[in-house]
Amino acid sequence: MRAFIFPGQGSQAIGMGAALAAASRAAKDVFDEVDEALGQNLFRLMREGPDDELKLTENAQPAIMAHSIAVLRTMGVRVGDVAGFVAGHSLGEYSALCAAGSFDLATTAKLLKLRGQAMQQAVPVGEGAMAALLGADLALAQKIAETAAEGEVCTVANDNDPSQVVISGQKSAIDRAIAIAKDMGAKRAVPLSVSAPFHCPLMQPAAEAMRDALSYVVVRAPAVPIFANVTAQPETDPDTIRNQLVEQITGMVRWRESVANMVDAGVHEFIEIGGKVLAAMVKRIVPDASVTSAITMEDIETAVKSL
Repeated sequence: MRAFIFPGQGSQAIGMGAALAAASRAAKDVFDEVDEALGQNLFRLMREGPDDELKLTENAQPAIMAHSIAVLRTMGVRVGDVAGFVAGHSLGEYSALCAAGSFDLATTAKLLKLRGQAMQQAVPVGEGAMAALLGADLALAQKIAETAAEGEVCTVANDNDPSQVVISGQKSAIDRAIAIAKDMGAKRAVPLSVSAPFHCPLMQPAAEAMRDALSYVVVRAPAVPIFANVTAQPETDPDTIRNQLVEQITGMVRWRESVANMVDAGVHEFIEIGGKVLAAMVKRIVPDASVTSAITMEDIETAVKSL
């Protein structure tokens, strides 16, 4: 069985989608539709930058989604015909739901624009931070976060793979965690260049904004089950999916467990649509799984031949 997986923030880069749009009318149509839905020339920003503007959460999130869906449409396949499951990392969950037919493209773009704005506004710049703990598993990362908290917010945000866990919270607490991580057994702690402390309780205002936005949106049952970030379990019920999208704003991204559970459910092949970060994580979680990334036209042609 095959799963399509969709990347999260950090997969943006100047020039993304440019060669694809030049080679594929389907891809160009995706970028045009997203531009129209948002009332901005996002695709020009993706092609030309500036980088600091593309990195803004409100731009990066719809840009990464648009790129993933452009790759998928260029592949010319229906998810339900070629994959047993979908999953996405954080914002990638919206890409996965769009791919599986739960949201249309314009709605997905608008939701991610709002999500990016709400997450950016939830915490004043400089008050929050995130750090990657390398050579640390979930149990050690939780211990480091709890020790560093000292009454402040410091929690696990992303359980990415057996050797990489990301923590999030108030900057002073994250600074303490970075200072003690090595002594507590992590290989090293790396501060992340992010604009807000994602996936922690400080994001509650953003969760409320998304609860409101999602209450007005039609969520259709996906063509195949989606493994949800917050439960690491497959889901198809529209109301449950709506609630999980709210919960994942403040909740932990359980990516390691999601991949392991997909394998337990019979998945032996993973295709990352529009990125290559998740593919590397999957190989660290399940070394013998078949993992490919589809980004370029050459990647897409190779992937389609294997379907």
